Amino acid sequence: MTMNFLGVDTGATTTRALLISDTGAHLGTGRAEGGNPNAHPPGVAAARIAQAVGQALGGGDPAGVGGLVVGLAGVAKMADPSVRALFDAALRATGLTCEIRVVADCEAAFATAAATGEGTVLVAGTGSIAARISGHRMVATAGGFGWLLGDEGSAYWLGREAVRATLRRVEAHEDLGPLGEAVFAHAGLTPDPDQVRARRALITAVNAESPIRLAGFAPLVTSTARADQSAADIVERGAQHLTGIALATRTAEDTSPVVLTGSLVTADTPVGDRVRAELTRRTGGPVRVAADGTIGAAWLAALAVITDPAAAQALHAKLSQA
Repeated sequence: MTMNFLGVDTGATTTRALLISDTGAHLGTGRAEGGNPNAHPPGVAAARIAQAVGQALGGGDPAGVGGLVVGLAGVAKMADPSVRALFDAALRATGLTCEIRVVADCEAAFATAAATGEGTVLVAGTGSIAARISGHRMVATAGGFGWLLGDEGSAYWLGREAVRATLRRVEAHEDLGPLGEAVFAHAGLTPDPDQVRARRALITAVNAESPIRLAGFAPLVTSTARADQSAADIVERGAQHLTGIALATRTAEDTSPVVLTGSLVTADTPVGDRVRAELTRRTGGPVRVAADGTIGAAWLAALAVITDPAAAQALHAKLSQA
């Protein structure tokens, strides 16, 4: 009898779900807004994950699902019983009766690109973190303190640095340059010739949004990096931060895989280009890219049932090719 499995990958901005069969077929997908409970109210986050799961099920029988793994940015929030109860209730409301496991998004991302269960994963999207993976589980981390305490090199950090660089130019009565002009435009503002009013308007506009919305300024940094020295400096510092936390989880002799996930390091961006080149140069193992963690999450759900290593490896290969 065929058994199906569900995998979910959720961050601050996007949630994706994937339904697979035990033969490796992709049966359904779902998508919703971000479900990180550190970036959104837990009830909202849980509802969004359930929405993506419901789409992936597509009207199929939830009883045919043998396991669900949610790769979650903000997984530490699950230590709060009330938050975990919200997530369980929302997912059970889709009709699922199977085991529901919530793991770090790092674990799901690594499993998407590497079936070895041993290596390093670097996540760089809205937030950033690097993790050591052993036995398919996260056993050590570097960075990942969240937007308030760190997440250097992340989209949030890039956006914040873009606004700060612009404010410094305003204060110094300097030309805004391509980055500064783009920052004001993104904030919906026309730069006021008066320095005090211009500074006040930008600060007010940015603070009127939720902090995580600063990540929306990140593309302005990468798009102006060739024409604006401040943007180029932010890109360089961001790439150094990300490379540094990835290497912090490894020894000099380590040749295990490095997996990159998150829009900043998987897409063709100045930050991603620098990080991939530097990690390739400084590590002996392959540098791989995982666009999202749904395949890895679904595969980890299947591992609870498929205990034969050869069969598990074969399933992973089929999922990667589908």
